[in-house]
Amino acid sequence: MEFRLLGPFEARHDGRPVEISSRRQERCLLAILLLDLGRLVTIDRLISLLWDGGAPASARGAVYTYVGRLRAALSPYGVRITTGTDGYLVEADHHRVDAADFHRDVRRALELNDPAGRSGLLDGALSRWRGPLLSDVADEPLRRRLGGQLDEARLVALEQRAEAQLALGRHARVINDLAGPAAEHPLRERLIGTLMTAHYRAARQADALQLYAATREALATELGVDPGPDLQELHRRILCNDPRLDQPRRAVYEVRVREEVLPWAVGGHPALDFCNTYAGWGHRIPAPGAEWLRGYGTFAVWSGYAGLADDPTVGRLLTMARRDPAAAGQTLERARTLRSQVYACLSGPGDHAAFDAVARAAEAAAKVLEYTRDGSGGGRWRPGLDAGLALPLHAAAWSAAELLADPRRLTVRSCADSDCRWLFLDETSMRRWCSLVTCAH
Repeated sequence: MEFRLLGPFEARHDGRPVEISSRRQERCLLAILLLDLGRLVTIDRLISLLWDGGAPASARGAVYTYVGRLRAALSPYGVRITTGTDGYLVEADHHRVDAADFHRDVRRALELNDPAGRSGLLDGALSRWRGPLLSDVADEPLRRRLGGQLDEARLVALEQRAEAQLALGRHARVINDLAGPAAEHPLRERLIGTLMTAHYRAARQADALQLYAATREALATELGVDPGPDLQELHRRILCNDPRLDQPRRAVYEVRVREEVLPWAVGGHPALDFCNTYAGWGHRIPAPGAEWLRGYGTFAVWSGYAGLADDPTVGRLLTMARRDPAAAGQTLERARTLRSQVYACLSGPGDHAAFDAVARAAEAAAKVLEYTRDGSGGGRWRPGLDAGLALPLHAAAWSAAELLADPRRLTVRSCADSDCRWLFLDETSMRRWCSLVTCAH
């Protein structure tokens, strides 16, 4: 069954509309459960949302009645509402909810480097919105309580689609897409900056400058602050007719090897760079670049870039990955898990579970190590090709184990900003790179 919540509430079965209930309160209760499809929602939360703090004494009984009617209406379509510990959940059972599909499509889009692919996915995600969340069953206070995360995701999707469109040279479309959102959200500086850039590229410098002036005034009036450094720098470049504004912007943290986008090697050790990413650790919906470990090919190329594998080995790994993409994908997921565990070890020495997991990975890596000659005539331990597609995984695990056994681990520092959290071998490197280049903190 398919449920649509991004606009008026709709239910469909085999493509045909289904009337679930004529009672607004019952449809609203079902929608609340669907927003947490497969997860339990307590009765207390249902009462709080449905009556907004003004629940009558009979509210709990009313919820029981609503759920009973909904079960009767939905059971012919295979939708199950299960009773849990003082609450209810709608079993997932392959049912579709547009809000969940929207989140999924946005996540997929943000994993793509190709601006055309990202724009296409975000077009599809945004097309699911037919109006405000539950526009016919929820009032504005309830909509704010239920839809905060969805609204944020929608704004992020609008911003990222616009940036992808700018990269494709479609500034006229960006102006059309962002004019309304910019008026509704004048304090959202990233959105404003993207629209200013589109105006400038469309030879509408005056419009860009007027938009900046309006945003500066709104920030001063509502928050008592000036625009942030990025928006101020954009304003300065527009005033100077900076030719760089006519080119698609490339992230400052980006380096390309074999057409793969990798983060800079700035941590001071491969294990730190394995963990490092740009502005991703604190975000539910990360910015582009937040996830550098997007595909197995990226992981294999990074292992060569970090000095954990030689170039011929990287070439063989890429060939093997093309032949067996399923196994490559499984290795990539293991790498992401290992990365989280290594990061936990380096940022929180008391995490014994993470250390044990890294230790097991290092022990597995030790079984496939070979002692080889490096470019300077010395020797080093590296996983051999017998490791197959897991070679970069073993290399990363062994590198992490070496650092955890090195006294230098005691000097590792993390950027304090929750949107960054890059790791550096010492404070000097952190000040040099994080303060001046990457996250500006």
